[in-house]
Amino acid sequence: MNAKLIQRAYEPLEKYLAKGKVLVIYGARRVGKSTLLSNLIRGTQLKYRLDNGDDIEIQRVVGSQSAKQIEEYASGYDLIIIDEAQNIPNIGIGLKIMVDRFPDLMVVATGSSSFDLSNKIGEPLVGRQRILKLFPISHKELNTELNSFDLRQGLENYLLFGSYPEVLTSATATEKIEYLHQLTNSYLLKDILALENIRSPRTLQDLLRLLAYQVGSEVSLHELAKQLRIDIKTVARYLDLLEKSFIILSLGGFSRNLRTEVTSMKKYFFIDIGIRNALINNFNALSVRNDVGQLWENFLLVERLKKKQYASIFSNDYFWRTYSQKEIDLIEERDGKLTAYEFKWSAKKYKAPKEWLSNYPGSDVNLITQENYLDLIL
Repeated sequence: MNAKLIQRAYEPLEKYLAKGKVLVIYGARRVGKSTLLSNLIRGTQLKYRLDNGDDIEIQRVVGSQSAKQIEEYASGYDLIIIDEAQNIPNIGIGLKIMVDRFPDLMVVATGSSSFDLSNKIGEPLVGRQRILKLFPISHKELNTELNSFDLRQGLENYLLFGSYPEVLTSATATEKIEYLHQLTNSYLLKDILALENIRSPRTLQDLLRLLAYQVGSEVSLHELAKQLRIDIKTVARYLDLLEKSFIILSLGGFSRNLRTEVTSMKKYFFIDIGIRNALINNFNALSVRNDVGQLWENFLLVERLKKKQYASIFSNDYFWRTYSQKEIDLIEERDGKLTAYEFKWSAKKYKAPKEWLSNYPGSDVNLITQENYLDLIL
């Protein structure tokens, strides 16, 4: 498969540009932000300049806070694109100066982490920015090239190797595994380590491995802190950074204050299931695994998230569990309505917990299996 031929959800990107505004694109490293920018440049008639935030001279000029220097840098262009903009100091002020001095200018800034870039641009660009989040390739995007039959045929590969663009283009399982290990060991934590002055990369890796084994289960910060031999505040900070770097996502417990409902802990999932499998070094076939239910739940949650993000469908998302171990994998709260989803790899029948039905009688309850999962994520 040639991932470059797959139309990404935000293409053509030009439709998101606006004069006097900054388009901010967030996403983990290697999810395709640079390819998105290349495709924009290839198709535009606008006079543009493309720079990278890793460039020291660009850091000096755009981060200077000097109106004269920044005006000289931006003069004469219709479109300015800055990739990896989080590496530029005072980037928010620099971008504000550009759009203030040139009201017809359009600007694109990308970042592989939101924890630093959003802090730098948030206040200076209030009302002057639009934010897009880019994920590894979604099933919705794959569906532009592959039909439902093709997607079902490839399901085991998606559950084992995920959907980073370079994984999808790799010809063999060995190549996919090598790439995922390289990504996990070399690139994934780069921004956190560079920007947050974290002294122990090993602790972050160990934390991710612990989360990988606990996918689909409620996570105790106290237990994580004990196992890692660090304090609970540090665990909470690391989890926040990993989430803002688009490596993991969290799901909180749903409750309308029923005394039997669990809300104190969160579940954590991986934005890409291939990264999860690389962390525990397990790419065995589904037929010999004991964690297929975890893979299935993670896969469906994330593909559902991608679909909603790209379609601008907004909901509050939760899991639901009682102290008596009755549970539902996903609760979506949207427009005052509750929709419940239970994910089962092979179940034929499902009976929703009585506690849920009696307390939330107006909600929809859906069983998602291999038979109907494409309806949820396409």
